[in-house]
Amino acid sequence: MAKKSRPKDLTIIVRDGNQLRRTFMQTPNGNIIAYFTMEVGLSSEIPIYSGGLGILAADTLRAAADLGIPFVGVTLLNRRGYYKQSLTPEGKQIEELDEWDPSKYLTKLPTEVTVGLEGRSVKVGAWKLEVKGVDGSRVPLIFLDTNLDANTAIDREITSLLYGDDRAYRLKQEAILGIGGVRMLDTLGYSVKKYHMNEGHTSFVALELLRRYEMDAEAVRRRCVFTTHTPTNSAHDIFHYDLVKSILGDILPEEHLRRYGGHDALNMTLLGLNLSGFVNGVSKKHAEVSKQLFPNHDIKAITNGVHSYTWVCRSLRALYDKYLPGWSKEPELLSRVDIIPSDELWEAHMEAKKELIDFVNQKTSNNLTYDALTIGFARRATGYKRHTLVFSDLRRLKKIGKVNKLQIIMSGKAHLNDIYGKEMIEAVHRHMKELSGCIKTAYLENYNISIAAKMVAGCDVWLNTPLPPYEACGTSGMKAAHNGVLNFSVLDGWWLEGWVENVTGWAIGPHPDAQISAEERYMKELEDLYAKLEYIILPKYYKARGEWINMMKNSIKILAPRFNTNFMLHKYVVSAYLQ
Repeated sequence: MAKKSRPKDLTIIVRDGNQLRRTFMQTPNGNIIAYFTMEVGLSSEIPIYSGGLGILAADTLRAAADLGIPFVGVTLLNRRGYYKQSLTPEGKQIEELDEWDPSKYLTKLPTEVTVGLEGRSVKVGAWKLEVKGVDGSRVPLIFLDTNLDANTAIDREITSLLYGDDRAYRLKQEAILGIGGVRMLDTLGYSVKKYHMNEGHTSFVALELLRRYEMDAEAVRRRCVFTTHTPTNSAHDIFHYDLVKSILGDILPEEHLRRYGGHDALNMTLLGLNLSGFVNGVSKKHAEVSKQLFPNHDIKAITNGVHSYTWVCRSLRALYDKYLPGWSKEPELLSRVDIIPSDELWEAHMEAKKELIDFVNQKTSNNLTYDALTIGFARRATGYKRHTLVFSDLRRLKKIGKVNKLQIIMSGKAHLNDIYGKEMIEAVHRHMKELSGCIKTAYLENYNISIAAKMVAGCDVWLNTPLPPYEACGTSGMKAAHNGVLNFSVLDGWWLEGWVENVTGWAIGPHPDAQISAEERYMKELEDLYAKLEYIILPKYYKARGEWINMMKNSIKILAPRFNTNFMLHKYVVSAYLQ
C-alpha cells in the first residue's frame, strides 16, 4: 500500500513499539489548531461550564498540551458564570448567579477587535489562561470579553452569562464567539491551520471565513472541522432570518446564508455541517443518529474521551505511579493493571470511597457508611437522563435493600428554564424519603467538577439510565472506569462501545437496535435494573470480593486505554486536522 503523503510540518514518533505520537512542528508561519467552544470546564472556581461539553473541552486542551499539538482554545468570558444551585429539603431548586473574578486566574491581553451588532461596533477584549498538561506543557485558552468601557451597558453584558435564554442575546453571544474569535486570533498573530467548531454555537467561525475567502465555500471547508454533540433536533440553535438581519445586518448576502444555513431559518448546526470538510459525532451511535437528523451529510464517529490524569483520584494515581510509571502521559499503559496486587487496588479504592462518604456526611448529615455498596448517579437533570428510573418500583428496591446494604448518592442541576428537570429533582427527593430505613440516600446540591471527581472515584457502581438514543456519549462513565468503578448503564453512547457484560460492567435493558415497542423496552430496562442489582451485583460485591476486584481491573485495563482524550486526539489529528 502506498504511503499517504503528509504535510512537511508533521513528525511521527514511535513510542513503545506501536504507539504513534503525532506532533505538529510549528513552521515560521505557524500551524495552529483553533478549538472553539461555548463552555470550558477547567475547575469549579471558573464556573463557565454547564455539563459534558465544557468538561470535554478542558480535557481536550490538557491532552493537546500533553501531546505537544499546537492548540489554542477560544471561548467566552462569562463573568457571572452559569449558576449556583441550592436545594430545599423537598428538593426545590433555587438558583443564584455564580460570579467570579477573572483577574485571579487569567491574564488580560492589550488587544481588541470589533464585531458589528445592531449597527454598532462592539468592542471585544481578550484574556488568556495557559492550560497545563501533565508535565507542565501548556496551550493557551483565549476568553472573549465585551465588558469594556467603550461599549454600551447592553453590549457589556453580551458575554456575562453562559447560555442566556433570550434569542437575540444568544445570537449576539455566538457572533462574538465565532466572528470575534476568528478576528481575535488574527490580531494576536495566530496562523490557523484548522478551525475546530464544537456544536452549532460556534458556527459563525465558518461564516466569518466565508466572508474572508469571498464566498469560496471550498476554501472554508478545507479549514473547518465540525463536531456535533447533540442527538436531538430540538437542541440545535435556530434563529429566524429577520432576527439575524436585525443583529448582523448584511454580513452575508441572504442567498448565501440560506444556502448554507437553511432556507427557512438559520440552523447553526446546518451552517457548520455545510461549511466543514470533516464532520463527526462523539460516539459511533451518535454518528448514526446524526446521519438520520442530517441525511445529506457524511458524519464520521470519533468517540469522546477523558483526560486520564485529571480524573484519576489521588490514591489510584499513587498506585499507578508505583506500578505503571508513565501512565499519566501514556494512558495505554493502564492495560497492564493486572500487575497491581488486588489488595492494594482495593485499599486505594476504599481510600477514595471514605473521602466521598465523609464529604457526603458532612454536606447532608445522612450518615452513610463505608461498608455498604454505593451507587453513584450524577449528571445534568433533564428528561432523557431519567434520574427517577431507579425509583420506578420502590417496593422492589426496598426488598433488595433489606437483603444487602445499599446506598445511593446522586447529584445534578436542571437548567433554569427546564421545568421538568426541576420536577424530576423534587421527585427524587420524595423517593429518597420513602426509602428511609431501607436504603440510605443523599443528593448533593450544586454539582460541580470537584463533586464529580469525588463521586466517579468513590462510588462502587456508576449508574446511567438515559433514554436511547439521546445520550450522545456520556463521559462520566469513562471517568469512573479509570478509577475501577464499575458501570451499570443503559446501552447508549460510549457504553455501547465499552460494555462487555460481566467483564467491564453490566447493561440495563436491550440493545438499542432491538425491534421492540417503547413499553417493552421500558419493562426490560426495569427488569434488568432490579434483577441484576439483586442477583448479580450485590452478591458479587459482598460474597465474591476477588471477582469484583478482577472486574475493577477489567474496567481499567479495557476501558481506560481506549476512552481517553489522548486516544481521541490521535483520531482527530489523523482524520481531521491533517486533511
